[in-house]
Amino acid sequence: MMKPGILLDVSGLRIEGESGGQWQEIVKGVSFQLDRGEVLGLIGESGAGKSTIGLAALGYARPGCRFSGGQVRFEGRDLLHMPENELRRLRGMRIAYVAQSAAAFFNPAHRLIDQFIEVLAVHGFADHAAAAAKARNLYARLGLPDPAGFGQRYPHQVSGGQLQRAMIAMAMAGDPDLIVFDEPTTALDVTTQVGVLAAVRSAVRGSKTAALYITHDLAVVAQVADRIMVLRHGQTVEEAETQSLLHAPGQEYTRRLLASDPVIRPERAAECHLLEIDNLSASYGARRVLDAISIRVPKARTMAIVGESGSGKSTLARVITGLLAPDTGTLCLDGTVLAGGVDQRDRETLRRIQLIHQMPDTALNPRQKVSEILGRPLMFYKGIKSEAAAAQVAHLLEQVELSPALGDRFPGELSGGQKQRVCIARAISADPDLIICDEVTSGLDPLVAEGILDLLSTMQKQSGKTYLFITHDLKIVAAIADTVVVMKNGEVIEQNGRDAVLKNPLSSYTERLIESVPQMNSGWLDALIAREGADARNPEDRRFP
Repeated sequence: MMKPGILLDVSGLRIEGESGGQWQEIVKGVSFQLDRGEVLGLIGESGAGKSTIGLAALGYARPGCRFSGGQVRFEGRDLLHMPENELRRLRGMRIAYVAQSAAAFFNPAHRLIDQFIEVLAVHGFADHAAAAAKARNLYARLGLPDPAGFGQRYPHQVSGGQLQRAMIAMAMAGDPDLIVFDEPTTALDVTTQVGVLAAVRSAVRGSKTAALYITHDLAVVAQVADRIMVLRHGQTVEEAETQSLLHAPGQEYTRRLLASDPVIRPERAAECHLLEIDNLSASYGARRVLDAISIRVPKARTMAIVGESGSGKSTLARVITGLLAPDTGTLCLDGTVLAGGVDQRDRETLRRIQLIHQMPDTALNPRQKVSEILGRPLMFYKGIKSEAAAAQVAHLLEQVELSPALGDRFPGELSGGQKQRVCIARAISADPDLIICDEVTSGLDPLVAEGILDLLSTMQKQSGKTYLFITHDLKIVAAIADTVVVMKNGEVIEQNGRDAVLKNPLSSYTERLIESVPQMNSGWLDALIAREGADARNPEDRRFP
């Protein structure tokens, strides 16, 4: 029997995944309970089973997976044996889900408010005007700009942080009893992340909604969770109250997670420059998005580019790779002027500059196996085919700490962290001179991210790779960058050596970025909001709802 107040009771949950025609257990007897109004954080490395368990809370197993044992009881009823028509009535209304990558889950052809209204319409809520009013109310509650007009925008017309909050609004449309948050702040800059965290906590506390909060970031989950469960290889390592786990972890694996900050590497002076950008400006249609950018990227070094969502970081990467032609200015690679558009560059120039995308869900072809995804650049740039390509693919997967057996899987069969590592392997397959890393560790747990950073560092030492590292994680900047560029609203606010920028910032904007890095302290978010005072309650400020 379930105890009074228990909303969700997961008991002995077992889930199997299919690989190469064989079924293997990926969740191995996990059990936990969740009270109404309580938040349970699920943490662990990529492939630990966090998202799979989160989806099981909706009575759902993703394609290629099946339930093989245990129970998932919601208000006493086992979702694993509930008829599909009853599950459909629960999902989206009483049990909601907030995905890791909002950009991959919104329909780009429909306005945001129409997609919100559709959630209610599917469940028989026919009053269009009332649904629209509810959307505007939630937009305001979550601190989105211009709540009355925000929903008229399309997904591509808002920032990543705003889109993530729009997804939270959709999840709250039916006033759910349970929300599953699956890495909702993974790819967000630090100040936007603060706003989304505050929005999540407000949503849960304001409505007494229970939540599962899935993440690899202990500092983030410390701000929202009442309890934390640590997972590894589909099993529970330990579970405890948040403060207790942070200050007195009982298991060695948890202690490793807590102590997994990247190793600080010495800042290195530049001897020459690989990429020179002079007075570069670019636009999307009539809207100017980059203005008079001038940057020197040191050869065989790492330059970090930081700034809030919408500051122009990824747009700059698009211009460098030729995916967006500049309006004015020049780009020179090793002294040679680059053509503005990708279709004007020869194959060798394309090989020398590679981009690791921010969102693997949208960067990988879901209909191609991993071996095909990695084999194509080998054939395109190097002419490697057949058995030689297969051996190279296996080597690439091992380089990014993936099993060569994953070459036979489709992207949908991989975890978020595994998909990101496939993107890294695809970039390095061309053996480029310049690698633009756009939030490449944002979807990885701390231990795996540390391994990826070590890999990139080793490649740089061995073959003189140059990195342009776009990130919102200032801990990573402190660990790997030699120089730092800070961007805001399409302009460079400051650029200098790493230590100069992080220890003695010249602008208040850079200071705010540094202050917004989550700390391993459950009271950090409250203290930051209190310190911000009236600004923290201003709905026009994107950082806080």
